[in-house]
Amino acid sequence: MPRRLAGEVIAGGGEDLERRLADDPRRPQFHLLPAKNWMNDPNGPIYFHGKYHMFFQYNPQAAVWGDMSWNHAVSSDMLHWTHLPLALTPTPGSADSYGCFSGSAIQVGERVYFVYTGTRESTPELPTIPGGQKRIQESQCLAWSDDPQLIKWTKAPQPIVPLPPAGMNTGFRDPSAWKQGGWYYMTVGSGVAGVGGCVLLYRSKDLKSWEYMHELTKGTCSGKDAANPCDGGDMWECPEFFALDGGHLLIYSTMGKVFWQSGVLDEATMTFTGSKTGVLDLGAFYAPKTQLDAQGRRILWGWIQERRSEAEMRAAGWSGMMSLPRVMRLDADGTLRMEILPQTATLREGTVAPTVAGKETTVTLPRATGEIRCSGKKGSGFEFRLNAGTAELMHVSYSAEKHTMTADGHEIVLEAADEPMLHLYVDGSVVELMVSERIGYTKRFYYAQKTAPDVQARVVGTGVKVNAWKIKPISDNRLTTGAAATT
Repeated sequence: MPRRLAGEVIAGGGEDLERRLADDPRRPQFHLLPAKNWMNDPNGPIYFHGKYHMFFQYNPQAAVWGDMSWNHAVSSDMLHWTHLPLALTPTPGSADSYGCFSGSAIQVGERVYFVYTGTRESTPELPTIPGGQKRIQESQCLAWSDDPQLIKWTKAPQPIVPLPPAGMNTGFRDPSAWKQGGWYYMTVGSGVAGVGGCVLLYRSKDLKSWEYMHELTKGTCSGKDAANPCDGGDMWECPEFFALDGGHLLIYSTMGKVFWQSGVLDEATMTFTGSKTGVLDLGAFYAPKTQLDAQGRRILWGWIQERRSEAEMRAAGWSGMMSLPRVMRLDADGTLRMEILPQTATLREGTVAPTVAGKETTVTLPRATGEIRCSGKKGSGFEFRLNAGTAELMHVSYSAEKHTMTADGHEIVLEAADEPMLHLYVDGSVVELMVSERIGYTKRFYYAQKTAPDVQARVVGTGVKVNAWKIKPISDNRLTTGAAATT
């Protein structure tokens, strides 16, 4: 959330909008989001000069998608945030005149580069997003900053990759770059209609002149008939590929979900062979990006989507938020593990005492804000229900016989070494749940009242340990960050 000067009014919103946003109990109190308007994909998160910089897709004009720009926030701990000026905005008459779409950041010495997708309205023969009211041409673009605070940016005058390879016809976006040996490599999401999504691989010596190599990996057609190729799996968005714990991991977004594949990279041929795969999150979590933190851990960020109508978003004046940071690691067999950043515990400001009656434990988080950790035993099943008033938010059960978790009908098969564990955060209108460090489940919930309801967890089972905490807001009014975020 943004930190502003005393008395400063949100630009273009007026005091009435500021007051309404500050009083909205559905706005989170410890997740990153702008002071107003629409946000979506995280872009180019990077640790630079002792600070964590987060860029993200943003509409400066409204609480719905449009006018895509890169907003910018900075933090010393990935938890408390200060907003900085917009980093990228569309340049009229250029390759990004329609919008600055998603991309990545890479540090080279004291300079940070962005590789990002520029979009412009296309002539009929060159669209990479055909159909609809407008034909859009996507190209891969470059910008850089020599500013220690990463506030001032310079764009390259022409795209670094203006067109996709022949035959790619479902989209061409979301580049991610890294250095390996004497080359820079870059992945771009794409696909072929009726064939499936894929990840394209490029290489360069200087980040400015790129050559196409081949498909790093590809999928198969889902057979699902969809007007949007992403919905049918013929386009893979926001791919990212990186080394992790002795192996390699690919993440990509398609069909409304985020998938992961672990496997082996043949460095001689630069081809990837996947061995294990899964879903990162079961709910309202999409288009993630990763970064390395100060300790070298791989940190995952995702866009938490709304689950309400465009009219409701316009009326609210805001839309979307960033997930809490998740630490990723790979087991020796290629199984992906994730946990909420352990330092998030510094936001705790006291425990919430559970009530125990026989096999049933209940705990209540006042005004839809707090943290719960529920630890079971492999030999004993349990049930977990989360309610806001009379509305059920989540139902999770653990079967000791099958060693599986079932979350709102989604069965999660656990590994033999997995402990049955639930760790969740509730924040205004979102629940972020991690299941046995294997998979996330992000869920939105809404209510009409002007005060957030209390959220109650009820756990039934033997030998289940339940702990809960109050969470300290990073803002005193849901619009600004606290003093810990000063730069």
